[in-house]
Amino acid sequence: MGERTGPESLSGSPGPADGTGVGEAELRRLLAGLTAVRDGDFRTRLPDTSDGPLGGIATVFNAMADRLAQVTSEVTRVAREVGTEGTLGGRADVPGVGGAWLDLTDSVNFMAGNLTRQVRAIAEVAGAVAEGDLTRSITVDASGAVAELKDNINSMVGSLRETTRANQEQDWLKSNLARISGLMQGHRDLAVVADLVMDELTPLVGAQYGAFYLAEDGPGATMLTLVGSYGRPAGTGDDVRFALGESLVGQAARSRRIIATDQVPGDYVISSGLGRTTPGSLIILPIVVDEQLLGVIELASFTAFTPVHRDFLGQLPETIGVNVNTIVANARTDELLGESQRLTGELQARSAELQAQQEELQRSNAELEEKAALLASQNRDIEAKNLEIEQARQELEDRAQQLALASKYKSEFLANMSHELRTPLNSLLILAQLLAQNPTRNLSPKQVEYAGVIHSAGSDLLQLINDILDLSKIEAGKVDINPEPVSLPHLLEYVDATFRPMTTQKSLDFTVTTAPDAPHALHTDESRLRQVLRNLLSNAVKFTERGGVELRIEPAAATEVPAGATGRGPMVAFRVRDTGIGIPERQLASVFGAFQQADGTTSRKYGGTGLGLSISREIAQLLGGAVTAESTPGQGSTFTLYLPVSWSTYEKTPLPEAPSPAPHGAAAAAAADRAGAPAVPAQRRPRRLLVVEERQGGLLSLVAESADRDLAPRHRPAGEPGGIQIVGVTSSREAAAALASDSFRCVVLELDMPDGEALRFLDALDADPALASLPVLAHNNPRLNTDHETALRERAASRRLELLSSLDELRERIVLHLSADQPGDVLPIVDAGAAETHAPAHVPDDGLAGRTVLVVDDDARNLYALSGVLELHGIRVLHAEDGRKGIETLIRNEGVDLILMDVMMPELDGYAATAEIRRMPAHTGLPIIAVTAKAMPGDREKSLAAGASDHVTKPVDADDLIARVRYWLTR
Repeated sequence: MGERTGPESLSGSPGPADGTGVGEAELRRLLAGLTAVRDGDFRTRLPDTSDGPLGGIATVFNAMADRLAQVTSEVTRVAREVGTEGTLGGRADVPGVGGAWLDLTDSVNFMAGNLTRQVRAIAEVAGAVAEGDLTRSITVDASGAVAELKDNINSMVGSLRETTRANQEQDWLKSNLARISGLMQGHRDLAVVADLVMDELTPLVGAQYGAFYLAEDGPGATMLTLVGSYGRPAGTGDDVRFALGESLVGQAARSRRIIATDQVPGDYVISSGLGRTTPGSLIILPIVVDEQLLGVIELASFTAFTPVHRDFLGQLPETIGVNVNTIVANARTDELLGESQRLTGELQARSAELQAQQEELQRSNAELEEKAALLASQNRDIEAKNLEIEQARQELEDRAQQLALASKYKSEFLANMSHELRTPLNSLLILAQLLAQNPTRNLSPKQVEYAGVIHSAGSDLLQLINDILDLSKIEAGKVDINPEPVSLPHLLEYVDATFRPMTTQKSLDFTVTTAPDAPHALHTDESRLRQVLRNLLSNAVKFTERGGVELRIEPAAATEVPAGATGRGPMVAFRVRDTGIGIPERQLASVFGAFQQADGTTSRKYGGTGLGLSISREIAQLLGGAVTAESTPGQGSTFTLYLPVSWSTYEKTPLPEAPSPAPHGAAAAAAADRAGAPAVPAQRRPRRLLVVEERQGGLLSLVAESADRDLAPRHRPAGEPGGIQIVGVTSSREAAAALASDSFRCVVLELDMPDGEALRFLDALDADPALASLPVLAHNNPRLNTDHETALRERAASRRLELLSSLDELRERIVLHLSADQPGDVLPIVDAGAAETHAPAHVPDDGLAGRTVLVVDDDARNLYALSGVLELHGIRVLHAEDGRKGIETLIRNEGVDLILMDVMMPELDGYAATAEIRRMPAHTGLPIIAVTAKAMPGDREKSLAAGASDHVTKPVDADDLIARVRYWLTR
């Protein structure tokens, strides 16, 4: 074979055997070896049989195959150790390599090292997580799937760390809730529980101040009271309480919501032994269970509360609330258990008693069975008796109806008799008053005295009529009782002021005493009580010539109370003792009868109707009490009024009483409404009374105070602002100063003042023209000498000076002056001994002169009397005998300014006539004053409803009538 240097030589025939050329067989072997190497079989070797190129090729091929086998073996080993066996840190070691083989080896070693670092990092983190360390994470650099694996593992560790932390917090939260709940178990004292909770809870959540407020129901509001605390600053006090809505504590309780803040103002303080500082965070927790507020917990900390602490505190109120509610329920249960045990004991005792009673009943049953037969026969007798009782009851009902009808007839009869008696009495009193005043000064003193006696007798007759009507209303049950608190000291002041002047005038001793254990106040009808006491004391003074009268008030013993007044609670006794003539024992029971007296003979020394004690007894019964009498002839009597401390009898339907007539008030308002004009307001200036006497608070002051009490506030007009002011002075200089500073209704003067002070005062009045019309009521003491009295009487003829010798008359005149609507409405009393030649004729009233008044009355005497009174003041009077003629007269005379309308008239009565006039457009505002003699409840309201402007009752008081006429004509 020749030597070949190119491919062609490789494709030629085999060279010679001596090795000078390449044979085909060697080439095939070389191709087979290369093919094996290509296919990864590094075991193929070429025989190294020649020294030529083939031998070199074989050597190189074999060396290459060995190197490939070695590299492949190392790579396989490293892959097996790292990938299969999991041995990290292995490296491929092929000595003597270079070039690409070295790069291959380094790449394999780098890959193995990098994989080792990543796997070790993952293994290290996984091992730490497996040991419970969740703070580690994989930080080795990676890419691709390994990087994704790293991120997933880190995310898993993070989630596991958060889950573990949340689980730990929940375990801490639940375990501490359970611990605090268990801490509260077994305790029944809420204060102890509050201290335990604060001692455990405050440091548990990192707080430095804690307070536990318990909700307590107080009168009208729920209060939060501090019952336990932790770290409370000194000086905050022991009794810390808040109402709902007060401070943040009260606000959290009211809104039922947690209040938390991390910006606490500087005045919030946490203190210790080293100092004081402001907390950084504050939280207030309301404790509410089943919509019921149990308390509030307040916590403060230097630092902000962590979320887990806030979650814990958010769940804590329910746990504490359940336990507090349980403690409260247990306390209530213990209380109920104790009550139940007590009741059980009582029930057992009662059961034993019932058992004994049952045995007794069993023994009694035998006796009852024996009596059953007897009862059966008795039942038949009872049925017969019942039939008789039913018949008797029917007869009683018929009798009651007859009595009711008789009572109705009686009331109607008395009302009609009142009218028939008052009608002639009206003219009698008016004319007698006119005669007594002697306006024309043409009567002798004796004639004036006769007129005064006639007026006094008529007044007594009027009082008798009123007493009969009062007794009739009491018997018919038409009297109202208006219980109210009654001050006993105030009542005694009224009694003393009323009766001390009377006893002083008769030189009698008068004492009012009260037992130390007497009640300070009563609950009864004060006006009725005063009426009874007035009657008893008036009788005592009336029938006592020497000695004295005593009123003693003391609690009544149960044994002395009359049978009809028992069972009405504590009673008080008003005992009126006197040293008078006494009453024989046989006549004690009869003195309480109507029209009965101890001395009922025609020659009796003391007068009277005998109605006072009868009315007093009936009023006492209406007040729930009674009146008794004890007496010894020649030594005196004791009348005792028993009253319950608190009036508690059955209620009655009140009937409206006729109110006292007054031009102001309802009548004025009703008339103004009908006329389309505004009502006249009831405006009054303060009413003042000046008392001039020798010493301050003397006898005349007592009389004035008695008159003031007669004008009690509930009897004054609605417009009265301040009552009555009594001003007392002791000299003419003081009196002049008082008159210069204030206005007075009248002056009460003591005439026998030393050094001629009374005359000096009257001279000062005469010198001041502004005081010329001021009325002076002078007490004419019997000790005055004749010259002094004559001078005073001459002065009385020239000014409004009234000389009064009776304290009763003085008191009545004071009441009249103080109750008048205007200071000039009261006409002065004409002195019977005054010089008539110096008296000027009566001057008509400028405000009334020339006015026209229509008087409608069917009684000629009343027409004459009323006309006389009106004409005396310059009024033109028209007459009509009934309502129909009154309307005709009104139509014929267009200048009528006012109508006096009698109510009870034939054909057309006053009510119908008034209503007919009101329907006339021209007379809707014409003043109409209704006049009635019945004086029964409802007359005033009925008159005003018919259209009257005002209402008066007969007998008509002339001064009052003129005052009303003046008001309606000059308003």
